[in-house]
Amino acid sequence: MSETPRRRRPSMPGAAHFETLRGDDDPAVRSEAADRCAALLVRGARDVEDEAVVTRVVSLAESEGLEAIADLWASSPADSLAGCLWRLYLLRSWVYADPSAAAREFDEGRRHTPVHEAVAGVVEPPGPDEVRQLVDLVLRGVVRGDFADTLYRAAAFARVAAAGRAYIGASNGPTSYQSDLSAAKLVTTAEQLENAARLELQGQLS
Repeated sequence: MSETPRRRRPSMPGAAHFETLRGDDDPAVRSEAADRCAALLVRGARDVEDEAVVTRVVSLAESEGLEAIADLWASSPADSLAGCLWRLYLLRSWVYADPSAAAREFDEGRRHTPVHEAVAGVVEPPGPDEVRQLVDLVLRGVVRGDFADTLYRAAAFARVAAAGRAYIGASNGPTSYQSDLSAAKLVTTAEQLENAARLELQGQLS
């Protein structure tokens, strides 16, 4: 009798976060749960039943850690609410796990990427600590302000950090391939968040 294959958990912090944005295939019920959970955290509860679900989700995040719910979103499309939360979670996890690297890459990126060009409409990209706090609020069901703005700001951080990562890697000479690759993945994350923000403004993100 063959063993049931174990489902991989999402990769944990570091540049490897951006090597892949897809987890294992999940059954339809898991996808539905991911979408509902994401919608409730971002859109808020509509009735008593929704409020009870949000309470359970937030309690789970507080007792077991955000990864307990973030794992639901690993296979979600980039242009969905669940996919957005997965990408925000990856940024948050990286900043929490390696704050010195995140700060170094962000600071370096700001020296080489004009702030006004990071993401259109974002005058001042948030730093690592601000991104961490911003995502913490979202993943605990406390969305402050416009969700599209949250996505744009996270994208701006990712773009600036990617520029810093690439520049630092280039300064290390011929060993820069891996840093260039992970910087490119980080740019892809930024682009996906920007596209999701545009969909949100058009009322098409769900």
